[in-house]
Amino acid sequence: MNLADTIRAIPDYPKPGIVFRDITTLLGNARAFRRTVDELVQPWAGGKIDKVAGIEARGFILGGAVAHQLSSGFVPIRKKGKLPHETVSIAYSLEYGVDEMEVHKDAILPGERVILVDDLIATGGTAVAAATLIRSLGAVVEAACFIVDLPDLGGADKLRALDVPVRTLIEFAGH
Repeated sequence: MNLADTIRAIPDYPKPGIVFRDITTLLGNARAFRRTVDELVQPWAGGKIDKVAGIEARGFILGGAVAHQLSSGFVPIRKKGKLPHETVSIAYSLEYGVDEMEVHKDAILPGERVILVDDLIATGGTAVAAATLIRSLGAVVEAACFIVDLPDLGGADKLRALDVPVRTLIEFAGH
């Protein structure tokens, strides 16, 4: 099975010239979803990962499955104002403005080994902010994992420049 074939391409979404890579078709295919999780987990199977941090919202789906397979805890990284307890936040740039994400202050402990998970890495703004947020709590970002990389947009390279190893399963040239 070619995992790339299970991802739907939606042209001109959310704006003209963009090809949106929709993973809901992959998630709906039991064999593809299982294989994706198995491949994301593979480098750390049998190792010690304390937490898996998933970026809202598709990172929750993948991150929960990865955490389960690794017998690790799961930590949601959410948009500002969505978490009910004391949080730590970080602002990051979007294409047209600034946003903030948060994590519970006590969700990740100093020295813990954390894997960051999301569905896709494009420009890297969200992933770089999430890795920085995790490190601000004193944890080690062991790696960042994504199903899809859009390498022409440079996000994975930005993470690597911060000494965060990046694991992706599929690359789509362009965007």
